[in-house]
Amino acid sequence: MMISRFFFPCPLPDSGEIELPDALAHHALRVLRLRDGDPLVLFDGRGGELAARLQVRGRDALAVRDEYHALERESPLSLVLVQALASGEKMDWIVQKAVELGTSALVPLQAERCVLKLSGERAHKRVAHWRQVAISACEQSGRNRVPEIEPITGLREYLASAAVGSRLVLTPVEGRRLASLARPDAALHLLVGPEGGWSDEELAMCRAAGCVPVGLGPRVLRTETAGLAAVAALQALWGDF
Repeated sequence: MMISRFFFPCPLPDSGEIELPDALAHHALRVLRLRDGDPLVLFDGRGGELAARLQVRGRDALAVRDEYHALERESPLSLVLVQALASGEKMDWIVQKAVELGTSALVPLQAERCVLKLSGERAHKRVAHWRQVAISACEQSGRNRVPEIEPITGLREYLASAAVGSRLVLTPVEGRRLASLARPDAALHLLVGPEGGWSDEELAMCRAAGCVPVGLGPRVLRTETAGLAAVAALQALWGDF
């Protein structure tokens, strides 16, 4: 039987019973239909996880500590997905699968040809939503550290940020094969263009900032496919696949 895993939004206490927050308790009792005494796992995003048992007291739900496990399921490859905004539910899909595949962070990027345009309060709400998607993906996949979902930024602002290690930019033409690259000795950032593709100016900006153009074979992939395919390939090359 699969044991339900829950993200605990505060540092887990070192001892004693743990009162579950209302949202967590609702999900455990009303959505998953867990019963008194059922096993569960709690993690707070700092690494490691706590095995516990559910205890129901009237309307309150608590976790009774069992054993703490200092488990790490993070990839040895520090991989940041810099993803141009995709329309509809595609960004939810990209965030979810990127977390499952082991990316360490995701930077949503507002590119010139993005169909989806976000700013102000809408942008803040969408980023908060993606952070919840990332948490759910960690609960499902067994990760004990929640990847950071950065605020939405423009390409120029992102490229002007402090040095971040190696940068790769996906392009359907003139890109090097991933297998021809040397193993990075620091964090690796992977830039993925929007549904309309990078503009010539954006590609020029990327090259000027030191991004290495890479390709994924002769076929043109959709934005929701390209980044995830590249992440999986990089994990096979230098990660834990």
